[in-house]
Amino acid sequence: MPFSVSSATSAAVLEARNADAEVVGIADLANKTDANLRTMRLGQAIQFVANASVLGYDVRGAMVFYGETGTPSLRVRECEQLWALYGFALLEP
Repeated sequence: MPFSVSSATSAAVLEARNADAEVVGIADLANKTDANLRTMRLGQAIQFVANASVLGYDVRGAMVFYGETGTPSLRVRECEQLWALYGFALLEP
């Protein structure tokens, strides 16, 4: 069975799209270093992780942290699915 983002996760992420998020676990393949990313909005973080491999980043270990302690992090596959489902709606204020 293919992985799928639950509707509860989708709703929570869409509601929190403007919350601060931290992206970790991304490597810059050109420089062969860990990407040094600043804190950004959750919607921007999802967009970045979903598209980073095209920009020359290794995202296999990527995780997006947001919300209060205990909020599940998002992985690459979830970011790709959320971006495919909501696209630019994640970037709206």
